[in-house]
Amino acid sequence: MKNITPYITGLKAGSVAQRREAAAALGKSGNVAAIPPLAEALADPHPAVRCEVVQALGRIGDASAIPALTQALGDAEPAVRAATLAALGRIRDPQSAPAVIRLLKDSEIEVRIGAAMVLGKLGNRCAVEPLKALARDPFSEVREAAEDAIRRLER
Repeated sequence: MKNITPYITGLKAGSVAQRREAAAALGKSGNVAAIPPLAEALADPHPAVRCEVVQALGRIGDASAIPALTQALGDAEPAVRAATLAALGRIRDPQSAPAVIRLLKDSEIEVRIGAAMVLGKLGNRCAVEPLKALARDPFSEVREAAEDAIRRLER
């Protein structure tokens, strides 16, 4: 197993590019020991770094990252929320569904679509009723994502 210590140190390095590279390397390592320092890096001031961090947590794919990812669903930056949804979709833990359901009412179309798509993958039937409400969204792309997720959950 590769030594991840330099990458953990790199999460706090000077430039945005260095911090992003460190997060990406930690994600590629697949090492669950990287989850706590990545979770700390969710406080990074730059949204591009936070996006890379949530992607890394998703790549590691361990359910122990879910608390950090659930917290990241509340990020002020829509891109971070969307990337977090994708990470949760990779991990596919049905227990994350209640946190994802809250994003069905997000102000951003892309985030609502992402939340619907992830709920379809999670397999937690508690999402069916909230998805039915989303199926009345004013935007057709959102309605289609909700309807597709409902079909997946009702199989």
